[in-house]
Amino acid sequence: MAILRFNAVQEAGRRHSKTPELPSNKVSDYYGSTCYDLKQMQSTLAPDVFKDVKNCIAKGKKINPEVANAVAAAVKSWALDNGMTHYTHWFQPLTGSTAEKHDSFFDSISGIEKFKGSALVQQEPDASSFPSGGIRQTFEARGYTAWDPSSPMFKWGTTLCIPTIFVSYTGEALDVKAPLLKALEAVDKAATKVCKYFDRNITSVTASLGCEQEYFAIDKALYNARPDLVMSGRTVFGHPPARGQQLDDHYFGSIQSRVFAFMQDFEFECHKLGIPVTTRHNEVAPSQFEVAPLFEEVNVATDHNMMMMDVMGRVAERHDLAILFHEKPFAKINGSGKHNNWSLITSTGVNLFQPKSSARENLMFLTFFANTIAAVHKYSDILRASIASAGNDYRLGANEAPPAIISVFIGSQLSAVLDELENNGNIAIEKGDNMYMKLGIDKIPEIILDNTDRNRTSPFAFTGNKFEFRAVGSFQNAGIPMTVLNTIVAKQLNDFREEVDALIAGGTEKRLAIINVLRKCIKESKNVRFEGDGYSDEWVKEAKKRGLSNIKDTPEALDAFLTKESKEVFGCYNVLSERELEARNEILWENYIMKVQIESRVMGDLALNHILPTVVKYQMKLIDAAKGLKEIGLDNESTLNVIRKITEHSEGVKTGVLAMIDERRRINKIEDSRKKSIEYCKNIKHKYFEKIRYHVDKLELFVGDEDWPLVKYREMLFLH
Repeated sequence: MAILRFNAVQEAGRRHSKTPELPSNKVSDYYGSTCYDLKQMQSTLAPDVFKDVKNCIAKGKKINPEVANAVAAAVKSWALDNGMTHYTHWFQPLTGSTAEKHDSFFDSISGIEKFKGSALVQQEPDASSFPSGGIRQTFEARGYTAWDPSSPMFKWGTTLCIPTIFVSYTGEALDVKAPLLKALEAVDKAATKVCKYFDRNITSVTASLGCEQEYFAIDKALYNARPDLVMSGRTVFGHPPARGQQLDDHYFGSIQSRVFAFMQDFEFECHKLGIPVTTRHNEVAPSQFEVAPLFEEVNVATDHNMMMMDVMGRVAERHDLAILFHEKPFAKINGSGKHNNWSLITSTGVNLFQPKSSARENLMFLTFFANTIAAVHKYSDILRASIASAGNDYRLGANEAPPAIISVFIGSQLSAVLDELENNGNIAIEKGDNMYMKLGIDKIPEIILDNTDRNRTSPFAFTGNKFEFRAVGSFQNAGIPMTVLNTIVAKQLNDFREEVDALIAGGTEKRLAIINVLRKCIKESKNVRFEGDGYSDEWVKEAKKRGLSNIKDTPEALDAFLTKESKEVFGCYNVLSERELEARNEILWENYIMKVQIESRVMGDLALNHILPTVVKYQMKLIDAAKGLKEIGLDNESTLNVIRKITEHSEGVKTGVLAMIDERRRINKIEDSRKKSIEYCKNIKHKYFEKIRYHVDKLELFVGDEDWPLVKYREMLFLH
């Protein structure tokens, strides 16, 4: 094993950057060239067909067979002209990744390439082996993929990829996209109705998203020499190097040449696919980086993020790199997140979270601002459940990520505005009065965009013209937290509108009705607003006093999806039925069990088959050395002390691993997924992982460097 380590280190040391040859220095020359978007549609479809497709996309309506056939014919010609031989329905099952099954355009019977509208609109892949949480049995293989025309088709290799939803034979959603589309429809309708109080010309509201994606990039040979990284995505052992991130010299530093070449290549592939990546930089931890795109409609943005992660992995192969998306691949240094920057945009182009120059427009801003905070407060446990995963549990609450307590940061100035609005008593409109001035609404300056500092410890922060959901894990599909966020905001907006309408029906002037209900929202949700240090012990105590949950582990966090409140909020918009919620929880619990189980097995394998045999051999060297020192009359006590320390830590490793294996056997007999996941969390992860790691990491310091079998942190993080 040590030979493998040193071979990998030598191989990594011989690498050179591979600068890609771009067809042009102007991204505009090739942007979207492998993407069948509206621009391509307009140039390849008849005007009336294009109008129908565009209308169906805008209104979320089903495309009729005649239009589907016309689109299929046009996209087939485009695909063949661009070297594509196959097509696939590209979907996002509940596995955490994407799926595809390729079919050839070539029809052997007719001897020509064919592609009908029916093949574009729907396919029937085998659904039996995808996670379904009991919705489908193994013998019930049918599942259907259905084209989502709102997300552009794209080319990958020689295959036309068609974004689709994935549902069971009986209609239940088996993917991430189907519920997301329903959640976006719900927030559109709810927000549009509230907007009508302020502007009758607004006909729709679109939720937009920008995903900042953090990741690690290390040499491929070093990655392959770490079985724990390959099998579980994170290093289960590894002593921190003397130099980590404490110098703060990596953050925004000069990008290393090999990684820079990879970034150029990766961005080129993304731009061809119409993925608007714009920002790249070094992150805080060594070998950690971030990429960020421009904002897009949420559904397209989540598709693009999944595509982007896939592209990154494939392009990294060309540069002999491995991309790590795990939330915490290395201990004692920063982990990675996927910061979800979310906002609502009207059909008239107004960002509902952008403070304006007029009092009337600021009342609209405050309406959506306060209702979003109220939704986060009311449904905070559901929002926490949406970002729960085995990997994210390692990251949340650490020194670089927000805690598991859901809170909202809005900055001192907006806090003052909300406090003034809350405490300003009943306002009566009299002739010549400026109600807005009395309430402080007309005082919100345009400079609000930059008037507050950022709070990195806040899970949900207002950042000028959007909310940033920072607690989302880097490996996670952004569609899951976005489904939850848009659904709970839709519910809150509808509840708000019903209360306002009731007051108006009772004779209250519209503006006063809005103000009165807003005041109630602000008062009831005040506890979720927090401006301080989310890492402090004082906040934990304060949050408990405020009634805010602090659920640190995934198994318990997932319970929020099955509450009566959760079932009602998802059910009233048909986003997820009670059966679908229960099925998804079953999948999430099982996924958690398997992730922890895999890590446990990897720890056992490395400890018993790699670490301990190496330690025994090294001990024998020390024993021979101690004997030699004694024979020539020299003091061997220091050598004997090292032998004793090694023996102590070796016993700690051995007893810990064997006890963990026995405990795993006991837990594996439990049939209930929830109980089993809790047992794996408490009696495998929390009870043994750190204990075993402590002893192994100590052994790394005692065993000679030339004998240690695992690639070390300093090699993975600093060898470029």
